[in-house]
Amino acid sequence: MNHAEPFVFYTELRLVALTGLRASNLAELLNHLGEVPGSSIFYHTHHMYLAHHFETPSFSNDFALWVSEALQEEALGERLAAIDLLSFTSIRQLREAVIATIERHIKADGPRLRQCPPGDEFHFCRSKSFLLSTSLIARDPEEFFKVLPLVSKASVFFHFFGARLRLGRPGNDFSQWLRARGRQGLASAIEALDPYSMTLDEFKERVIALGNKRS
Repeated sequence: MNHAEPFVFYTELRLVALTGLRASNLAELLNHLGEVPGSSIFYHTHHMYLAHHFETPSFSNDFALWVSEALQEEALGERLAAIDLLSFTSIRQLREAVIATIERHIKADGPRLRQCPPGDEFHFCRSKSFLLSTSLIARDPEEFFKVLPLVSKASVFFHFFGARLRLGRPGNDFSQWLRARGRQGLASAIEALDPYSMTLDEFKERVIALGNKRS
């Protein structure tokens, strides 16, 4: 994104496919975590936030949900759910954090590995993204916050959730663009929001409220 240009809102379509890899216990899950593509790690840690429109998911990622429900390893499920996704700026870091959490649990729990019931295996998926420009454009910060209520959840997801991992640094597309236009305070206030603690609708409303308050 060229920050000197008007802000063009993009949306993202994802084609999800099975990788053919599956796990029935923690050892298999751990082994596949190291070899699946980065798009698989992103999908299994983020897709719930786009899928849940009206409530924040009780588990922050598929790994936590499967470990807790299929393997009945609730303590590990809680630790995986507690991984702070906002603290990572690359898929590599996120992958390593998930792997390290599971490795610590296996080391502490010993060689015993629970098997999931037949049919409850973890199936690794991967996703391919297709970016599409929307018809929504903002030429200045004031217009940006007039347009934002019309922006879809998928577009907000792309510009905020994916941006950190795409840019490889803390931040998001909204704040990067606003900061380039001298709105440092507003950009920092948006960056301080935790999008993982609320629904996308709630998050968008919070961003809009910040823009209206500081306009």
